[in-house]
Amino acid sequence: MNKKNDIIGKEFKCLNHGFVRLVDFMGDDVAIVQAARTSYGQGTKTNSEDRSLIRYLMRQKHTSPFEMVEFKFHIKLPIFIARQWIRHRTANVNEYSGRYSEMRDEFYVPEAEVIKMQSSDNKQGRADEVLAKNYTNKIIKNFTTSQENSYSEYKKVVDEGLAREIARINLPLSIYTEWYWKIDLHNLFHFLKLRMDKHSQYEIRVYANIIADILKECVPLAFEAFEDYILNSFSLSKAEQIAISKIISTVDIEKLDDNFLEKCGLGKREINEFKEKMNLLCI
Repeated sequence: MNKKNDIIGKEFKCLNHGFVRLVDFMGDDVAIVQAARTSYGQGTKTNSEDRSLIRYLMRQKHTSPFEMVEFKFHIKLPIFIARQWIRHRTANVNEYSGRYSEMRDEFYVPEAEVIKMQSSDNKQGRADEVLAKNYTNKIIKNFTTSQENSYSEYKKVVDEGLAREIARINLPLSIYTEWYWKIDLHNLFHFLKLRMDKHSQYEIRVYANIIADILKECVPLAFEAFEDYILNSFSLSKAEQIAISKIISTVDIEKLDDNFLEKCGLGKREINEFKEKMNLLCI
């Protein structure tokens, strides 16, 4: 299957009016290993060797080969999410202009199940408790009425001839915008690490998860390495390392069974690296 032809141009729905569409991409897993071979020489030939090399690059944080792969997306999203998204300054962006064109009558209204109260222990997030249905229905009705009134006022003054750049000022952040967003794979992985995190805002996580699914198709080996070494990994502080070293101080590292470690998913080189880390913890 030609995954590039299958996925390019396909529209993946997000929220109520949004979408993610892959416009084009340059490079794939092969491009990553080709770039690495410039540094390391012609050493890998098979798919398994390519996988091992990509995992080594990700594990050792050799990022430049991943920068050889680029993705260009067409994305439709609420402005309040766009303002979070634009904080990732490592991409090229061209956004829909509300000065040149009329804004569309499309707003984000959250589903009842994602409307929550402010979290008591997270100043920038929502709590987990499910709210009463009559309360969430009231919130949704208020949002919808406010959006309709705001757009009606906007459209009225635009039709009267008021400059679009002035007319748009009172439109809410829930209105949708669109942009073309181009980014290399290394920086895209960094975006996903932050925006797929459970502490990230729900609405931007929806988009991040869709992009992740696209990458799984386009660069499966690189995405697998990203999941293992970046997305699902965590770092330990010095104090945490000391605590763990006391817990495992009775373990004989040299007697760790390689077959057991292989069943855990570690390759031969990873087993040696793991034992080195364990030895460091036990010092």
